[in-house]
Amino acid sequence: MAQNDLDRIDKQILAELQRNGRLSNQDLADKVALSPSPCLRRVRRLEDEGYIQRYVALVDPEKLGLKLLAYVTIRLNKIHRASHAPISDFAHDVQDWPEVVECYAMSGEMDYLLRVQVEDLTQFSRFAMDKLMQHPAVVDMRSSFTLQRIKETTELAV
Repeated sequence: MAQNDLDRIDKQILAELQRNGRLSNQDLADKVALSPSPCLRRVRRLEDEGYIQRYVALVDPEKLGLKLLAYVTIRLNKIHRASHAPISDFAHDVQDWPEVVECYAMSGEMDYLLRVQVEDLTQFSRFAMDKLMQHPAVVDMRSSFTLQRIKETTELAV
């Protein structure tokens, strides 16, 4: 189903579940003016078709002591050696680094953009020096640290 195939009620369901994924089916049905059975069928269809990927709890990183948020750009050595391919090696290895909460392959000057959440500058330094800069594919790393959160949302416009 293409986004154009979503009707007004499907979009309302997606908007409501983005705001509160713990809504009961009855509460969701009330909010979108449907009876519970058709509402549940629509939610299941949206799940089956991949519009709804999963349900999660958003945890406050500061409550866990993870007070430093950094954005890190990475440039890789793209020369393939017989033993490994740098881009696929890096993409595989980043999966095992809990400090990295998001990683994107990028166009432009740098190859990857990482969002790194850690306790403090000491932990970031250890991560950067012991993991990132030691990775055989990494040739350049640049870091920026957040000073203030201006906007943060997981809600997409539907």
